[in-house]
This record gives sequence, C-alpha cells and structure tokens, in this order.
Amino acid sequence: MNILGRMLTSSSLTNVTQNTNSQVVVETTLKAIGRPGFILIDNDIDHDTKRYAATKEFLYQATCLAVYALLIVPLFKNGAFKLAQKMFDSADVGKFKSNKQYGHYLKLCETTPKNRTLTLDKEIKGTANSQGTRTVVSEKYDQTILDELKKEKPNQFPVLKGAVELGNIIGSVFGLAIFAPQVSHAFIHPAMKFLGLEDENGNKKSSVKTLDKTV
Repeated sequence: MNILGRMLTSSSLTNVTQNTNSQVVVETTLKAIGRPGFILIDNDIDHDTKRYAATKEFLYQATCLAVYALLIVPLFKNGAFKLAQKMFDSADVGKFKSNKQYGHYLKLCETTPKNRTLTLDKEIKGTANSQGTRTVVSEKYDQTILDELKKEKPNQFPVLKGAVELGNIIGSVFGLAIFAPQVSHAFIHPAMKFLGLEDENGNKKSSVKTLDKTV
C-alpha cells in the first residue's frame, strides 16, 4: 500500500476526526448559548445594548453550527468518498454506490452476522417499483459486499474510511475558518432587520446601542 493509503488507514486519523466532530459541535453550541447568556446577565449594560449584542452573537454562532453540520461536513465527506473511489482499487475501497451506503455498511459490520441478515432482509418503506415489488436493502449492495457481511469480521475498508475522515477534517477547517462565517454574516443582517434591531441599510437603529467587546 502506498504512503497515502497508509496515512488514510492510520488509527490516529480516526481519533482526530472523532475529536474534531465532537469538539466543534460542543464548542459552537456552548458559544451559541453561553456568550448571549453572559451578555444578558451583565447588569452594567443597558437593556437595549444587551438585546442587540446577545441576539447578534446567538445568530452568528447558531448559523455557523448549522452550516457546519448540514453543509460543510456532508459536502466534504461525500467529495472525499467519490475521490477515493476513483483513486483506489475496488479491493481497497469496496463497491459502494454512495457514502451513505458505506456508512450503513459500517453500522452492519458492528452487529452480529444474524442481525445483519435480518436487516438486509427487511424491506425499505416507500413506493413500490415498476414491477410492483419493493426494493430490499440487500438488492442495493454489490455481491462482493454481501459476501463480506456474511463473515464474522467483515472488511471495513480502512482506506475508504480514512479518506472520508480526512475529508471531514478538511471540511471542518474550511467550514469554520472561511465559509461558515461568511454565510453567517450574510444571514445576520436580514435577521436583525426582521427583529427591528437594524435599519434597512444594515446599521443599528439609533435607539439600540452597540456593545464593545473583544472576541
């Protein structure tokens, strides 16, 4: 296996990714709750200033969290999945149709062979196909993947897993440092106008004072 393959299969990469996910979500959530909360309980700031500053801070942190969770990470993880499928042999990355299918496969690997069989035999709820029958989970998998799931310890395709995790890390850095803040700023001003805290030009209303603070 080449250098890139060894890097992607490193257990350290998995640990870093798991820590990155949890740390980003926890930290941003605490900021969205904590920062506005501390502003609101500050008795040295007048009511209008607290309302303006706390609302703006909450909108910024909440939007960053939403963009990170719903757009950045899925986008980069799916992109990394597709790139790995093109760069590596199918023996290393499997024959999966999507990152979502691969994620489902990994969950199956964590269960017993009996539970895997029961899950694969269950029908997916939804509209029947043109032949009048419903698609079962097993029909969505390549036969080589189904053969793996019959084993006591199926191959989890560490190269593919590492590629997806690396994409997750890159997406986290890009999302929090560049993309999410830009989206947040674009959303904040319309929201502040709607709440009556800013005028049509995006400036604070004369009756609302700003709060000078160091981030």
